[in-house]
Amino acid sequence: MLIDTHCHLDDERFNDDLDEVIERANKAGVKGILLPGANSDDLPKAKAISHKYPQVFYAAGVHPYHHEQYNEEHLLNYLKDSRCIAVGECGLDYFRLPKNANEKEIEKEAQKRVFKAQIQLAIEVQKPLIVHVREASQDSFDLLQEFAANRVCGGVLHCFNASEALLPLAKANFYFGIGGVLTFKNEKKLGEVLPQIPKDRLIFETDAPYLTPHPYRGKRNEPAYTAMVVQKAADILAMSVEELEELSTQNATTLFKAFGKIN
Repeated sequence: MLIDTHCHLDDERFNDDLDEVIERANKAGVKGILLPGANSDDLPKAKAISHKYPQVFYAAGVHPYHHEQYNEEHLLNYLKDSRCIAVGECGLDYFRLPKNANEKEIEKEAQKRVFKAQIQLAIEVQKPLIVHVREASQDSFDLLQEFAANRVCGGVLHCFNASEALLPLAKANFYFGIGGVLTFKNEKKLGEVLPQIPKDRLIFETDAPYLTPHPYRGKRNEPAYTAMVVQKAADILAMSVEELEELSTQNATTLFKAFGKIN
């Protein structure tokens, strides 16, 4: 059994064949899928999908690109739902900052403010965090260390960016989401850092429909491809696929306890 801990099944690219996507995931051994909330407008769809498919749960949050959408009351309405098991994806993303220095700092501060608000929300509802970090490792570490460490019910660094600065968060009950990037031919750093991650903090994801693993890059990603990421990680860690599948599934169910109820 595998769990895809980050998959955007609410993306329009799944509109026409979602039943088939879920079936292929089942056949590949992917028996659990977590659909993160990134855009508030998509939460009704995420909720509907999770209530239709027993193996799918969802999260409620606001991606840093959409920080202006943040509305605590709106998110709380979803976080009360039994199928909503986490807060996020939220975090910091400095990849597309304005070039103007003043505007750049305004954008950074806005992202930090909304990220902190969602950390506090996770503490309030006692649900794990799904954290997005892109070109903002140090600021993300500082905020998580100050506001989240040992206070939230754990969390995952989604699409872990191989930053060694974030590794100490393993001691604060944070897990590391490993996805298709690990299989890219031009990606070396993640493969080098992977053995440094405590094995009881490893979980796997696709981020579908994005970041499709090799050899299917350029095509739509889907949860069935989680198995390909595990295969690559097992090769790097000199573990059997079966051992790593069992370990990562146990880790995912420890963090996201609802998956423990799936047969």
